[in-house]
Amino acid sequence: METPYVLIDTEKLQVNIDAMATFAGSTGIALRPHVKAHKLPEIARMQLKAGAKGVTVAKLSEAEVMFAAGINDILVAYPIVGESKLARAARLMDRGCNLSLLVDSQVGARAISQMARSGGTDVLVKVDSGLGRCGLLPGRPLEEYVHWLCGLPHLNFRGLVTHAGHAYGCSTPSEVAAIGTREGELMVEAAESLRRGGIRVAEVSIGATPTVAWGGKVPGVTEIRPGNYVFYDATQVALGVVGPERCSLTVISTVISRPTANRAVIDAGSKVLALDQGAHGSGTVTGFGLLENPSWRLCRLSEEHGIIEGTALPDIGTAVKIIPNHACTVINLADNVSTSNGLQWQVAARGRVW
Repeated sequence: METPYVLIDTEKLQVNIDAMATFAGSTGIALRPHVKAHKLPEIARMQLKAGAKGVTVAKLSEAEVMFAAGINDILVAYPIVGESKLARAARLMDRGCNLSLLVDSQVGARAISQMARSGGTDVLVKVDSGLGRCGLLPGRPLEEYVHWLCGLPHLNFRGLVTHAGHAYGCSTPSEVAAIGTREGELMVEAAESLRRGGIRVAEVSIGATPTVAWGGKVPGVTEIRPGNYVFYDATQVALGVVGPERCSLTVISTVISRPTANRAVIDAGSKVLALDQGAHGSGTVTGFGLLENPSWRLCRLSEEHGIIEGTALPDIGTAVKIIPNHACTVINLADNVSTSNGLQWQVAARGRVW
């Protein structure tokens, strides 16, 4: 293989998929993995075979790829705004896709209501459990919105969704555990309050790979939507979620220059590894990936070059294996990935961000 390229260890991949499916099964909750993490129908099928009930996507274009690959039960966990996007959603449903949509505004809900077909469209309401991104705060704002939403025609309110992405700003595993537990508790409390007001809440869905082990154990949570767990990466290692031995995705690069004794240059730069140093600007990691030798540090990236500093550095021509900081951004930069069992997978949803 010519470098740089993305390599997926299929044995580790299967272990990660099975472990999350086992966790969901042992707690009696549904698993709806987020495929934006891998963008590969091949992996989505592995997840469904292991017991996932359906998939989550970030954008309609990802839903279109997954539906074309034969995957039918899809949640778009992102507000859909604009006539053209609503028309695309309608076409997917007309073709038989079991598509659920996310709402957190009156504008968005009204537009879906006007587009919805007879029988109604399933919608879930986004809750802000601490990230401060999309979603309504638990309490009166959320309850008033859901009561209003249930009065719109052609919408089937199915439940509540959140993503505790602020866990990526944690510095210790105990902080991650606290956020994950609180994520589940907030959502269950919100659902129970709605039920006391006469609203049926079928789904209480939480996300984020670092937090699901904690939030998923809270009684009343019905679904988890982790994504990164299929690969894991240097960020998950830094958070204490897993050790580097569980990371199934690596970038293979070659040393192309040794200008000094303590500097090596590799052929993978930001166009392969991305410049991510922690989700939501948290700065969880240092450098731009984990290397095999702990005395080496991938300290700088330009577009086509990576700079490794350290001692006893590899010679020119040596292949170097890198666990990237954020596997999800790396997969979106690759047209194809190689697997440890000799296959080539096209990243079918690469660049699908609309």
